[in-house]
Amino acid sequence: MSVVIVGGHDRMVGQYKDICKKYRCKAKVFTQSKKNLECLIGDPDLIIVFTNPVSHEMVKVAKKTAAAKEIALVQSHCGSGSSLHTILKDVRSAAPAS
Repeated sequence: MSVVIVGGHDRMVGQYKDICKKYRCKAKVFTQSKKNLECLIGDPDLIIVFTNPVSHEMVKVAKKTAAAKEIALVQSHCGSGSSLHTILKDVRSAAPAS
């Protein structure tokens, strides 16, 4: 599964990627605004938006991209590692068995 994380804290990027690896997810993390964010997001299976530590513009781009490409989007107010664990655990348990 591929995951894009939009928002969060700069100091947590490594931890976000490590947590995603534990859930067998390949992750891209964008904590700072980029001019071509829509293109950088690509076609992941899931977009996670940490809404507290992120610019409104980045949230709009993430939502627009998710809607246009029919990508699942999960929002969390908190950008903690614990929140990411919970989101990934919930997504894994909701996914159909392969």
